[in-house]
Amino acid sequence: MSAATEAFLAMLAAERGAANNTLSAYRRDLAQAEDAIGALAEASYDAVASLAGEWADLAPASAARKASALRQFFGFAADEGWRSDDPSAALPRPRARRPLPKLLGHDEIAALFARAEHEAAGDDPAAVRLLALIELLYGSGLRATELIELPLHAVPRDSPFLTVTGKGGTTRMVPVGRRALDAVGRWLAIRPNEPASRFLFASRKGQPLSRVRLYQLVKALAARAGLDPAAISPHVLRHAFATHLLEGGADLRVLQTLLGHADISTTQIYTHVDSARLVALVNSRHPLATRSTSD
Repeated sequence: MSAATEAFLAMLAAERGAANNTLSAYRRDLAQAEDAIGALAEASYDAVASLAGEWADLAPASAARKASALRQFFGFAADEGWRSDDPSAALPRPRARRPLPKLLGHDEIAALFARAEHEAAGDDPAAVRLLALIELLYGSGLRATELIELPLHAVPRDSPFLTVTGKGGTTRMVPVGRRALDAVGRWLAIRPNEPASRFLFASRKGQPLSRVRLYQLVKALAARAGLDPAAISPHVLRHAFATHLLEGGADLRVLQTLLGHADISTTQIYTHVDSARLVALVNSRHPLATRSTSD
């Protein structure tokens, strides 16, 4: 990669606190663009426009993500005085529809937890750890990365809250229910002390459990519970947390805080799952709801 793109990535990390996953995605997108058209700080307008052809076979969401990375780079390059122009207008603007979250019903959640609880009844460390993991995914709505990177000191001692570090290094307090507290307590009681690790859910080498391994564990549990593994993942359990809270009457702003969304528009995607309840709410609570059309 060129020195300019490396400087841009360094700025994202230092000034904006971009997460490692975000930096990796930006690095990959910028490197691929430079492989196609050369150093971005020097690329011509026509060269930038040619990326539309390079991305022709990509999904709209992927092309939109790449275009966004380049727009931010070109803005940075202009601020630094490396370019006198901004060729961002040459980039394609694919319309990427935000995908709706996969839905997981209450019966499926019950089956998943019944299996996990049955397996953890004998205090097998692996089974107890898995129960604690899914309790925090569904009971507190954590992201996969937030969960596997939980440090030991984040575990509540005299308060039913976890301190979670989310995207961009932002922290938030997340409530933890009795079930999750019990499962985490059981795990702490039998958690191996070697190798020493500061993480609540550590690998055998003392590093955080990997995202890949977490996905494998959840999908394998789904299969043992008689569910379709393709339909269940750590992120789907987070979606279930959000949709089921909304069904139960949770306020959208509260849900935004619990999920750690910077923009409430991200949280609003969950409103589709309970549209009937929202319509009923308007019909019953709106000031005009009790007036007839003939009044």
